[in-house]
Amino acid sequence: MITLDNVTLGQGGFALSADVTFRRGVCTAIMGPSGGGKSTLLHGLAGFLPARTGRITVAGLDVTDQPPAVRPVSLLFQDNNLFPHMTIAQNVGLGLRPDLKLTDDQHVRVEAMLADMGLEGMGARRPAAMSGGQASRAALARALLRDKPVLLLDEPFAALGPAMRADMMALLRRVMADKALTVLIVSHQPEDAARIADDIAVVAEGRVAPPQDRETLLANPPGALRDYLG
Repeated sequence: MITLDNVTLGQGGFALSADVTFRRGVCTAIMGPSGGGKSTLLHGLAGFLPARTGRITVAGLDVTDQPPAVRPVSLLFQDNNLFPHMTIAQNVGLGLRPDLKLTDDQHVRVEAMLADMGLEGMGARRPAAMSGGQASRAALARALLRDKPVLLLDEPFAALGPAMRADMMALLRRVMADKALTVLIVSHQPEDAARIADDIAVVAEGRVAPPQDRETLLANPPGALRDYLG
């Protein structure tokens, strides 16, 4: 369970307020107009933006003042953040050790994760030799190897075509069930939210609304989401 208790997050002149709880073990889609604060929310949960006010807890642990590296969350960005000078195996191995001084067992874990992501035999390739979908799978593999209970995704598949995006959503849903993850995913696509999310939280005009059941909310969206979806 993730709780933001009267939290205010700031970025430049923008402020986001949140007094909400996200359910443990489910996927919540974060939706709303551009500039409303969706990425700010994820960056605050990951520790890249300090909370100006309030308290953030994850599974009962107060993480408000914890640095990103020790928080029980992983954040996957839209651009995947793969290092072009490293192989895919090295990029994924960073999820285990930033210095890449992996043990034999850890090398086995990297190869097993690559195989689980459908990337078996591709560990020696560089990111430039991968398709967009393959790069997304590699970035997801690195995040999952960190073994954190909460996974935050900031539009990680936005650059993919509809079919490939659907494949990644299906893969994410399977991994989420296998690892009992709590997932928050920023999405601009209602069809993606309908495919993967249990709940939806609307972020608009600097405020995070409490999450609601996906089907209920999409059947009768609030004004801010209705205006955005058209």
